[in-house]
Amino acid sequence: MIKKLHKIDQTRLYFILKGGIVGIISGILVSIFRLTIEKMTEYVQDFYLFAQREPLWLIFWVILSVFVAIFVGYLIKAQPHISGSGIPQVEGLLQEEVHYRWFPVLWRKFIGGILSVGSGLFLGREGPSIQLGASVGQGLSSAYQSPKYEQKILISSGASAGLAAAFNAPIAAVLFIVEEIHHTFSPLICLTSLVSAIIANFISLYIFGLQPVLYLGHMYDLPLKHYGLLLIMGLLLGVLGRMYQKNLLDLPKWFNKLAIPSYFYGLVPFLLIIPIGFYFPHLLGGGNQIILSLEENGYSLYLLLLLFLLRYLFSMISYGSNLPGGIFLPILSLGAILGALFGLFSIEFLGLESYYLKNFIIVAMAGYFTAIGKAPLTAIILVTEMVGSINHLMPLGFVSLVAYIVVDSLGGHPIYESLLDRLVSYKKIANTNEKIVIEFPVTAESILDGMPIRDFVWPEETLLVTIQRNEQDILPHGDTILKMDDTLLILTDANHATAVRKELRKKTLIK
Repeated sequence: MIKKLHKIDQTRLYFILKGGIVGIISGILVSIFRLTIEKMTEYVQDFYLFAQREPLWLIFWVILSVFVAIFVGYLIKAQPHISGSGIPQVEGLLQEEVHYRWFPVLWRKFIGGILSVGSGLFLGREGPSIQLGASVGQGLSSAYQSPKYEQKILISSGASAGLAAAFNAPIAAVLFIVEEIHHTFSPLICLTSLVSAIIANFISLYIFGLQPVLYLGHMYDLPLKHYGLLLIMGLLLGVLGRMYQKNLLDLPKWFNKLAIPSYFYGLVPFLLIIPIGFYFPHLLGGGNQIILSLEENGYSLYLLLLLFLLRYLFSMISYGSNLPGGIFLPILSLGAILGALFGLFSIEFLGLESYYLKNFIIVAMAGYFTAIGKAPLTAIILVTEMVGSINHLMPLGFVSLVAYIVVDSLGGHPIYESLLDRLVSYKKIANTNEKIVIEFPVTAESILDGMPIRDFVWPEETLLVTIQRNEQDILPHGDTILKMDDTLLILTDANHATAVRKELRKKTLIK
């Protein structure tokens, strides 16, 4: 028993050390990525302020924008997996549904992300940061010729480090890995990801300072008498979040009507952003500055509605063009605007005290993100860490729960899972006889809990090869009883993996 515990401790120490290396490299890389984007965005805003006095310089800017869009387009053509946020690609990589080499993705994503996000487009830095961190983990595992399970752990820890460095939110980064990427809990993945996230966050804090990314100053606790308003806002956020999901997933249908190759779709947002930047340079970027200014600038309801429509439409155009950039921060900024809209309406017509406006801005960010990503725990902790206050966990949790129930009842699925399904549906597998092992968790709501293996009708083209339980591998037999928190390792063909996962989820869910 002592020898066994010693072996487990050695294993965990081994992954702590490797997770630390991933965290250091990812923290430095993503911090440089983030700093470069911030500086570039400032220069772009300064240029537009200058162009307001010297409009002829816009001719030069149009030519430069076309050149940059074409250059990024060729980066995407050479490596299509750098397009979009990168989170679906990381999920697909971990599920063995997507395959790519780490270094071509890393350097192209780094350059393409800086040029796309830093140019002022309505894109976020967090998705590319997650893919950059995941590529670091993939590269390190390749250097050490790690086995497949270790490669997945290091990729997960790199993704966690990337999000932590992008937003200074290490706990939310670990929750994101559990809730959005893996959809199940693994102590070793969580431990390694936590180490990477903490170290990457430390490096980022050293560069950017200790103040939270979305620090809004002092806020009053929201009284329970206003929770009726939170209920209404949660319902609205759920409906609007489902609308966002549908619109985002329909974007290829609209962009495919353009008479240019898909890797040059970026020309559209690069050109359309010019008039926006010329007249409203302070609105450029992912949206964090807008969130910080919502309460201070004293927007009217009319201006807030126009601001929401502008950012909603152009964030769709920016993301739908396949440019390297995420939707995390644009979603949070849209949620904040909706919170300001609802809060201001409540102040003007429902008697809400004006000093509670900040509360509605903060709570709506978590609710809207939950409605779109269907990851409520990540949303709650992410917003908490970004605003630097733990006094609002109850309203955050309440609105997130309401929004989740609404979007679930409307048939919404996690947006990154839907994007991965779309990505995989476009993928062509060259070798249809390739065998892979997929992981499937036995959760609390699964009918498999307490069921003998022989009593379940398994999908065709599958073979249950191993049951992982409490860090032990169990060889399955017909009379083996499955238990909650088991992880099933199932052998199948590569071209059946996605269908097998969907069938297992459908057949094992308690009705």
